[in-house]
Amino acid sequence: MTQIDLAWGVGPTARYEELAERFRAVFARIRASAVKRDLARELPHAEIGWLKKSGFTTLRLAEKDGGFGGNLPELFNLLIELSAADSNVTNILRPHFGFTEDVLNSAVPEWRHTWIPRLASRELVGNGFSEIGDTKVGTSSTTLIRNGDHWLLNGSKYYTTGSLFADWINLGGSDQSGEPVGAVVPRRAEGVEVLDDWDGFGQSLTASGTAHFSNVHVAPAFITPPGGRFRYSTAFFQLVHLATLAGIGRAAADDVARLVSERTRIYSHGNASRVAQDPQILQVVGRVRSSAYAAGAIVLKSAEALQRAYEARERADVEAVNAVAELEVNQAVSVITGLVLEATTILFDALGSSATKQGLDLDRYWRNARTISSHNPRIYRDRIVGDFAVNGTPPPGQYKVGLA
Repeated sequence: MTQIDLAWGVGPTARYEELAERFRAVFARIRASAVKRDLARELPHAEIGWLKKSGFTTLRLAEKDGGFGGNLPELFNLLIELSAADSNVTNILRPHFGFTEDVLNSAVPEWRHTWIPRLASRELVGNGFSEIGDTKVGTSSTTLIRNGDHWLLNGSKYYTTGSLFADWINLGGSDQSGEPVGAVVPRRAEGVEVLDDWDGFGQSLTASGTAHFSNVHVAPAFITPPGGRFRYSTAFFQLVHLATLAGIGRAAADDVARLVSERTRIYSHGNASRVAQDPQILQVVGRVRSSAYAAGAIVLKSAEALQRAYEARERADVEAVNAVAELEVNQAVSVITGLVLEATTILFDALGSSATKQGLDLDRYWRNARTISSHNPRIYRDRIVGDFAVNGTPPPGQYKVGLA
């Protein structure tokens, strides 16, 4: 059935349904085993392989380059659908799609010519930017030092989502002068070790743990060109999280509706002889579904702003367009977060105590949503939006975390 038939709304483009149909069988296959994987803590290596084989990871590449020529609203709508299958998988692919945007926006032809064929051949890219411990805000203890005809990489990263599944790791560090420098290194290069030590109570299958780099040789061709990441990167990475939340909401809505329709036990003080006819229960189901619908609609509206930012990448007004896109995403953060956290809580009000059984794994929806929502605190987004509304203050640039 189409997205319209299921009352989730029309897709972002006229061709969306045709594009989405290429991947929906894979999404369904991923969703069928999601509970089993979560309960057994079984990492989705096979599922990532299915998506690579389908070409999903090449979505943003032009058709002439071996991709599907997808625009950003199409990407984010598909990420909602994928997240309804398994939000862990979307999180794993987040760095890859971000790196793809880096390549598409790069002003260095050689960099594009190096990476577009690799991405088209369905090689996957993970990330290595965040550090924990005593690293100060805006700095990196990881070093990339020039050593003759190559560079030497040393250090450790955390929150390396995607890297355990990847062919390459996109990372940042400091050079011998303390200046920022980036590189893309082979995941299986000598001296690279990626650990599955992420222990969050949600998104537990993303392998967002530690990566160690010990005297890793990096060829000059794989040192990232100067200039930083693509301009709308902060908004992009946050919107992936929001699309993931919208997908979690959609999956929770589907599950609570199904379980209510199957339920035979009733309460003596209920309102009908069948739970499926109890108006109070139906109200809860409707509220969960409406929250998921609203979250998805807001994601797609924000994705339109990112598409405008992408199209403005070579225009004189690029900074203004990017600032507006960042503000639109910030305006979406608290609303979507609140909708989905509430929806994944109140769904239990439509069910009995049997809904708390581990075998159903319904609590994963709240756990995953709460974990995603904790990555970038929503309280700051409200302040940024308010400061713009009152004082005309533009949003800050790249967000960083570390010691004061």
